[in-house]
Amino acid sequence: MGQLINDFEAYRTKMNDRIMETANTNIKRFFALDTTTYADGALDVKTKEMLGLVASMVLRCDDCIKYHLGKCHEAGVKHDEMNEVFMIANLVGGSIVIPHYRRAVEYWDELSGL
Repeated sequence: MGQLINDFEAYRTKMNDRIMETANTNIKRFFALDTTTYADGALDVKTKEMLGLVASMVLRCDDCIKYHLGKCHEAGVKHDEMNEVFMIANLVGGSIVIPHYRRAVEYWDELSGL
């Protein structure tokens, strides 16, 4: 894995562990809801992760974008599929999404070993 991925995953793990040290029941339930929402159901994991990525790009959350890019990669999203996901995010979100698109492509390339 590349440095972008290692840095992101290490920080996310560290801070999630820290949050859970003092998390109340509502925070723990919210984290569990997030996890179970992306499990297989009427929609498969791959589709849900692509939807999560589009929403994250439109909402312009770089941490969320990285997270969903990683999950999309794990779910087997192909490059041509990812390009269509990026196009949908840019169409829905408008030109304000372009800086996040650039960073998403950089992260996707690192995930893909390019």
